[in-house]
Amino acid sequence: MVCGGFACSKNALCALNVVYMLVGLLLIGVAAWGKGLGLVSSIHIIGGVIAVGVFLLLIAVAGLVGAVNHHQVLLFFYMIILGLVFVFQFGISCSCLAINRSKQTDVINASWWVMSNTTRDELERSLDCCGLFNLTRQYQQDYASCRAICKNRSPTCQVCGEKFLNHSDEALKILGGVGLFFSFTEILGIWLAMRFRNQKDPRANPSAFL
Repeated sequence: MVCGGFACSKNALCALNVVYMLVGLLLIGVAAWGKGLGLVSSIHIIGGVIAVGVFLLLIAVAGLVGAVNHHQVLLFFYMIILGLVFVFQFGISCSCLAINRSKQTDVINASWWVMSNTTRDELERSLDCCGLFNLTRQYQQDYASCRAICKNRSPTCQVCGEKFLNHSDEALKILGGVGLFFSFTEILGIWLAMRFRNQKDPRANPSAFL
């Protein structure tokens, strides 16, 4: 049996869908980690990454079942939906990489001022930082009311804005890089599913083994 045969195509498609399942879990996990901070969750594109991860996970399961059973209808819808996932994943990945620190700063600033004092206090204590950015007019007031542990160890604490930026910047780079790289493998998945769908199952023709 040559590598281009039925069994090889089936095994390759199964292996590729297992990879898609792992990528989907990775995207969901990193995006959830990125949403661990209230400010980072305000970057709505991270929610889009989670949605892409969930769809990729579901379509990978469907593709795995279709490959194992050589299910014609399931493989057809697998190709269509995987193509849509590719478009959304490619666009969202590019958007993640395109969001620079300046745009992230604007989002963080806008989110910080709509937070309640209780939420700010919880973030400052959990991240051990005080205030948002020391360039803002309200920084001194925020610093005076800050109850982070770092105030007892040092005369000055790190501003929370820098920690938020490092956290969101790292999450966006991972999501954008991983999503962009694996989005191109989805083209391979579509081609492989189309090829496998058009191949004859040798089990339906025992003479093929002779």
